[in-house]
Amino acid sequence: MKYFDPHVHMTSRTTDDYTAMASAGIRVIVEPAFWLGQPRTEVGSFIDYFNSLLGWERFRASQFGIRHFCTLGLNPKEANNPRLAEGVIDLLPRYLQKDGVVAVGEVGFDDQTAAEERVFICQVELAREFGLPVLIHTPHRDKKKGTLRSISVVRDLKFPEERVLIDHNNEETLPLVLDTGCWAGHSVYPNTKMDEQRMAKLVKEYGSKRIIVNSAADWGVSDPLKVPKTAAVMREAGISEAMIEKIMWSNPADFFAQSDNLSLADIDRRPNINQTELFEGNSVLRGQTPVVD
Repeated sequence: MKYFDPHVHMTSRTTDDYTAMASAGIRVIVEPAFWLGQPRTEVGSFIDYFNSLLGWERFRASQFGIRHFCTLGLNPKEANNPRLAEGVIDLLPRYLQKDGVVAVGEVGFDDQTAAEERVFICQVELAREFGLPVLIHTPHRDKKKGTLRSISVVRDLKFPEERVLIDHNNEETLPLVLDTGCWAGHSVYPNTKMDEQRMAKLVKEYGSKRIIVNSAADWGVSDPLKVPKTAAVMREAGISEAMIEKIMWSNPADFFAQSDNLSLADIDRRPNINQTELFEGNSVLRGQTPVVD
């Protein structure tokens, strides 16, 4: 089975991860713009970061037969820095119309401050202006409150709910999201958030409609193979192949195809690998024999 990981931060990962992901059947990924791990101090650092998501990282994925897309936005944690936030909001229109951008995100709440809500609203309006879906980060603390508040923002703005993916759900928040028209994402982690067994139980209870699974792998303790690993646990739990394929491929593909930058016909074909290619004079190889399909 082929897999689609709709939330994975490959900038933080290695070429070994790409090799393992390709071997496990991962064919398409979406990389959301996110928190660096420490505060950024200049808007210019976002320019370089956004350019790398649209350029080098997209190239790097292609060298392993994986199609790379991204979502761009100001993460909620950094929305509390007003000088930085204003600059990034002004910067985003330059990038949201570029090839490979399939949503605005991650946006939403962290500490659930007024500043976060203001930046959240600005970015939802940018998504409307550029005809893009929205990827919403739900907070690690007071998740239920943050999820309900996120839903309220979307509804107050009358943004189409079917174009919203609310991520990092758990047993408490999933039914809240499914009661809307939004899509429900789940980040499967080694020790926190969601695990494979819990995810299988949720699918058995709620089915596959608007359910999405991702690894959210980043620079911390995480695993970029959690999508195929969760699929394996679902099979062991007796969930049908058709339902697994819907959750692990069709649902994320259908959601992000609501942007004009992801073609269902294109992603159905694995890109050819040509490791003799260079990007800005650079290669993923360090003396190894290049692979060419």
